[in-house]
Amino acid sequence: MSKTSSFRVGRVTAYLRGQVWYLRYHENGQRHQVRGGHEKKAVRRLAAEVNAQLETGAPVMTSIDSVTVPELRELWLEHHEHVLQSSVATLNRYRTATDHLLGFIEQGGGRSPRVSSFRPTHAEQFVRYLRQLKVAPNGHANATRRPLRGKGIKYVLQVCRSLFNFALKRRYLPPYADNPFSVIEIDRMPADPATPHADLSKRQERQLLAACDEWQLPVFLTLVLTGLRPGELSHLMLPEDLDLIGGWLKVRNKPQLGWQVKTRSERKIPLVPELVAVLKLVVGDRRTGPAFLRRRFADEGTAPALADLDEKQLQHELERRVLAKEETLERPLTREERRRLAWFLWRDAGAIKPTRLRCEFIRLTKQIGLPALTAPKTLRHQFATALQDANVDPLIRNQLMGHAPARAGYGDSALGMTGVYTHTRPETMRRQLTTALKSRPAVEVARTWVGMQNAC
Repeated sequence: MSKTSSFRVGRVTAYLRGQVWYLRYHENGQRHQVRGGHEKKAVRRLAAEVNAQLETGAPVMTSIDSVTVPELRELWLEHHEHVLQSSVATLNRYRTATDHLLGFIEQGGGRSPRVSSFRPTHAEQFVRYLRQLKVAPNGHANATRRPLRGKGIKYVLQVCRSLFNFALKRRYLPPYADNPFSVIEIDRMPADPATPHADLSKRQERQLLAACDEWQLPVFLTLVLTGLRPGELSHLMLPEDLDLIGGWLKVRNKPQLGWQVKTRSERKIPLVPELVAVLKLVVGDRRTGPAFLRRRFADEGTAPALADLDEKQLQHELERRVLAKEETLERPLTREERRRLAWFLWRDAGAIKPTRLRCEFIRLTKQIGLPALTAPKTLRHQFATALQDANVDPLIRNQLMGHAPARAGYGDSALGMTGVYTHTRPETMRRQLTTALKSRPAVEVARTWVGMQNAC
């Protein structure tokens, strides 16, 4: 090689191939050859740094562990599973998003499945691949397939960008390399316009509740007057979560029973007197188990198999089932397997499945001529709108809705440190919520229903 096309810095040789300089050296008996860059001065500086690391025995900055994209995906998911303890639902979303990347590579779009060979041009080809892809919106094999929407494409690309950021931190990519998904400016991509949300009018709210049967009415009255998520309603426990004497409802994490609030934010919600009266009739003499039982137990008047177990006893029963399953499989259970066992426990205790609430809501909206409304989350939107219409304090609205703080470490919502210094008095929260809900048809319906039940 001529001196103009190569040079040496200690134990590192640099040579020019075309328009790019490469470094060659030996580390721990293994030969390494890495891309250095286009500028000779920068490459000489990099060669000096690598030589210093070789001389001192430090890990060489340009050395990378060669892994495939499927291997990287598994390492990244394991990191979220065991280190960050991301929720099982989040892990499932990440796995689904990265499945598209693996499908693209299997079709030869990424040429080589090696992480170090994935270039920004491959990321751009992946975007084109996603825009031509058709998927089932609900993930069901028999569902009608449609093209991925803009919001879905952005989410997939953002997940893949996080995946390759992990690769950079773990030295699966050269330290001088850019994240291939950062080059395509994902955040500037336009997304589909959000579907406009329409709250139920007072007349429609009255129609919805009038269409409810004896089992449905207390359930949907509670959703309307508390803003609970369906999963939160399904996992309310007696007596810890319902204080019908004081008129409070508690939304608590129950990790020992395999369930946590979506945002992990626990909260207390004051109950209007009309809803307290309804819940007293629903609970009756029961002192343990889920506050709301499945339809078959309510209709038949029978008790679930685990009806007599309190929360501590249910925890012990779940651990017994987990140990028995692990002995059968001769290995520890995954978090997904533990979650399934936990749900079977809730089922045996008589809890309502959250997806059942969606089915019941769809049945009701079809009866009143609103088949486009398919999510009970509409009632949660309506609760938030009622708080807004009544000028409820933003901090109290945030607490009642159970939303996570917008900026971690800086108080609630956008209030910054004001949210840290502000402590809402229970009587203030109750007064503002009562004012916001006093004109809702649900309050009148609850009062009428309780009167009819007491008269029977």
